[in-house]
Amino acid sequence: MSDIIQLLPDSVANQIAAGEVVQRPASAVKELVENAIDAGADKIKIIVKDAGKSLIQIIDNGCGMSVTDARLCFERHATSKIRRAEDLFAIRTMGFRGEAMASIAAIAQVELKTRRVEDELGTIVEIEGSKVAKQYPEALPSGTTICVKNLFYNIPARRNFLKSNAVEMRHIIDEFQRIALAHPSIFFSLHSDGNELFHLPSETLKQRIVHLFGNSYNQRLVPVEEETTIIALRGFIGKPEYAKKTRGEQFFFVNNRFVKDPYLNHAVMSAYEDILPTETFPLYVLFIDIDPAKIDINVHPTKTEIKYEDDKAIYAILRSAIKRSIGRYNIAPTLDFDQETSFANLITSKPLDEIQVPTISFNPNFNPFEDPKSSSKSRSSAYVEGFEKKAGIPQNWDTLYQISEQQTAEQLALHPTEPETGAPTTTERTQQKGNSTESKKQFFQLHNRFIVSQIHSGFMLIDQQAAHERILYEQYIQQLENNQGTSQQSLFPQTVELNSADFALMEDILPEIQTLGFQLRPFGKTTFIVDGLPADLGSGINEAKILEQLLEDFKNNKDALQLNKRDNLARSLAKNAAIKPGTSLDNQEMAELIDNLFATESPSVSIFGKPIIVTITLQELMERFNRN
Repeated sequence: MSDIIQLLPDSVANQIAAGEVVQRPASAVKELVENAIDAGADKIKIIVKDAGKSLIQIIDNGCGMSVTDARLCFERHATSKIRRAEDLFAIRTMGFRGEAMASIAAIAQVELKTRRVEDELGTIVEIEGSKVAKQYPEALPSGTTICVKNLFYNIPARRNFLKSNAVEMRHIIDEFQRIALAHPSIFFSLHSDGNELFHLPSETLKQRIVHLFGNSYNQRLVPVEEETTIIALRGFIGKPEYAKKTRGEQFFFVNNRFVKDPYLNHAVMSAYEDILPTETFPLYVLFIDIDPAKIDINVHPTKTEIKYEDDKAIYAILRSAIKRSIGRYNIAPTLDFDQETSFANLITSKPLDEIQVPTISFNPNFNPFEDPKSSSKSRSSAYVEGFEKKAGIPQNWDTLYQISEQQTAEQLALHPTEPETGAPTTTERTQQKGNSTESKKQFFQLHNRFIVSQIHSGFMLIDQQAAHERILYEQYIQQLENNQGTSQQSLFPQTVELNSADFALMEDILPEIQTLGFQLRPFGKTTFIVDGLPADLGSGINEAKILEQLLEDFKNNKDALQLNKRDNLARSLAKNAAIKPGTSLDNQEMAELIDNLFATESPSVSIFGKPIIVTITLQELMERFNRN
């Protein structure tokens, strides 16, 4: 029997490795930008077309590469970051494995242009599917420009699994934000299909956060800083009232490298215990500086997982530092008797010439022993008589509107049986009263959350919020299918500013949003103008808040329930438009709600699969009272 084990060709091995390193265009952007940072660049420009499927171009002003390095960088396990195994425990660079360039070159058409400052000519290398097509010298600016064209062109199955351009672009923006947050001193710009999405100058960390997520975040940030013998912690956390329903704005960086760590995230959440709204997550951008010898970053090819030598100590330091910042900046409600600034603000100093002495007036004819009823009656009579004389009103004017008994008798004699036109007779009124009493059903509201309705076998408890969500959900689904949403025009258009990721998401679902009754139009890079809202939302709605909550619920449902776009959007809007617990309803409103609920397809199940109606029978009540 012949041997069956053989070495794979380098091209096949590179394609297999590319499946771990380059999962989508955003992965290629991450690896190439990290290489530019390791090269010492302080200006990095990123250009993508078709969400990175057609083109990814990275331009930097780093150190550049020699002729030999330009060719060697595409070989597997070729790197300038480490020399021996011991260097793995002293890594300060972003990359070190030497797999990214080889993996990208195996699944795309790559063109590399590079020149060192000390060289007169630069080098251009063109490579396709791990095979070098051309390499020649040319006059180039210092730094490196790399173009990745037609990603996954030779792996059609992998290319077919890519999502829509809007989804892939959101992943690119996510990776861009992580890198830009980790290096606020570096200039970054991101261009997509000819439009500049980000232009981030060199700045402080707080300014970088505001530029990435919007000007409103300037008031949401609370600094965190702690230095110990184990770690040095710095960064910002968000105020509890601005917590969101998704984890999208939570960033951990260890030695400026973005990591995903549920254990450290639990430390942050425990520090926010009892001050966060239910099912919400706070914003945080936290940097941990630690000795590289005390961590292991060679856990996963994407380098987003880290193992720590003393993770329990890091957990305790992180939790206590965040708690201290929360207390120091008075985020949580506190009662501090030593703080007197609040009382001092109530006292305003004025010049002496502006101070007025209070005056006191009194009635010298006031008699405390006088009967108040008689005195008030006499005073009111005197006032009326004086007013009549002054205005020239005739005496006995009140008799003009009195009907005499003689006039009443004459009218009854002329019309003994004819009732007033349109007015029901006594018999009719009695019949109507009886019918209305029989048809009008009484409902009761419990704690302004549940509706109690009596039925023949007992009574029902109805969750009013879940019931309204079910009604609105089926209504929105029908509107999306028939393209017949109703809209209420705003008197004055409002502008709503979103961060770039939410802006891209809103553009992706904009046709469905408009079908539901939202009248939106893009204005600039991250702003929408709201001309109208769905008529079901009513008046007095904050446009920015409803859209932000809608996007948060949309992202949350997408991650948790894996819904399609229309179903997810209908659920998200129904949840935000439904009446909330604590809303008081009158009997007619409760009756309409119940009638509309039982007109739906699934009146007993909420849009999230929970019960809407709980029925308690008389038999169950009798058993509760130990009666047979």
